[in-house]
Amino acid sequence: LAQSLFALFASSLAISLVFAIIPLCHNVVVLAVVMAVAGLAMGCIDTISNMQLVKIYQKDSAIFLQALHFFVGFGALLSPLIADPFLSDTNCILSNSTANASSNLPHIRKSLVPHHPGNLSHYDLPMKGMVVTRVSYAFWIMALINLPVPIAVFFLLYKERMVPCFNSSSHPLLSADELAMETRPTEKDDLSTAVQRPRAAGGHDDLFSCCQSKNFRGASYTYFAVHITGALVLFMTDGIVGEYSGFIYSYAVEEPLSVVHKVAGSLPSLFWGFITLGRLISIPVSYRMKPATMVFINVVGVLITFLLLLIFSYSVVFLFVGTASLGLFLSSTFPSMLAYTEDILQYRGCATTVLVTGAGIGEMVLQLLVGSIIHDQGSYSFLVCGMIFGGLAFTFYAFLLFFHRMYPKPSSDMDDASPDKPAVMDDTGQYQR
Repeated sequence: LAQSLFALFASSLAISLVFAIIPLCHNVVVLAVVMAVAGLAMGCIDTISNMQLVKIYQKDSAIFLQALHFFVGFGALLSPLIADPFLSDTNCILSNSTANASSNLPHIRKSLVPHHPGNLSHYDLPMKGMVVTRVSYAFWIMALINLPVPIAVFFLLYKERMVPCFNSSSHPLLSADELAMETRPTEKDDLSTAVQRPRAAGGHDDLFSCCQSKNFRGASYTYFAVHITGALVLFMTDGIVGEYSGFIYSYAVEEPLSVVHKVAGSLPSLFWGFITLGRLISIPVSYRMKPATMVFINVVGVLITFLLLLIFSYSVVFLFVGTASLGLFLSSTFPSMLAYTEDILQYRGCATTVLVTGAGIGEMVLQLLVGSIIHDQGSYSFLVCGMIFGGLAFTFYAFLLFFHRMYPKPSSDMDDASPDKPAVMDDTGQYQR
């Protein structure tokens, strides 16, 4: 726990520093390095926060994961609104010759659509002159908004007596008696929970224990298959989130829809808005519905939505309806899949790292793939790609269900449940037969 909290503190503080530095980067190489640091910090936060929620709350983690990812979507919806007032409606830099005519320049982004890259040499984009954008303020505001996060994590470290300099002066958030009550297994808890919970409460597990080779000894092939198929489902669904939010504007402004630029610009906001709404709705729903059922509804809904978008590809109205529907179905896929997979693997936290990595790779790779396909085949291929990815997500989920049925169940032999024999379960989370 101490390692995780220190990593969260360092990562969240790095994000504030990066956002403060970005406007000061006047070299593209420096900017690339700074953005890489930001990506590394965000990846650490994403993995550790999901993993710790799973390990702390275990069977109740689905609700907390839905709440966590609601705030992820809320942040993605809020940050463009913060930046918008500081963006220029014309060129960022105006020379004397273009200062008066700049408002009449055609919308450049339409010409940057991959299907019609065109020749942009007739656009006069000056490199020197009066700077008319104040986008730097947006980065500094985001840096300040994020600053309370590392402060709060440091306060938690301080209260839990994990800061070496302040061990004697602070008081834990929970006293020893209260902590014992919180971690004491109830009569309804099964044997596996009773064995694991004292270890999790002690906080002595290594942060990288999942990567140790000894944890894989004697593991059945279904153990690896559950990890791989779960990661592939999120590879596809998170890839759809990335490619849809990245290319829906370009698809809308192209023929045959030819949506007005301002109207098309609202589509990504609509998409993220319904993702956020869906995650908010999923918090109470996850209390009543199993994660496996929620994931099934999600992948089937994504597949049907893309099918209808293809059928009604000439309808602007259905494009908006389909975008909202897709946001709702994709909203709870990640936290539900995390809760479902960890439930299969007895809440060790190891699957979280694999799933988060798979989702991140999918979001990166599928955007690149779809961009190159649109460039060669035209904007209609955008929906075809989404349909294919949705079908693959459903297929991988079917394989996950199959491997879940074959996965070894916990042993019910209570003869091995004595205090001298806590190793009913080995280090990999596999139950001994």
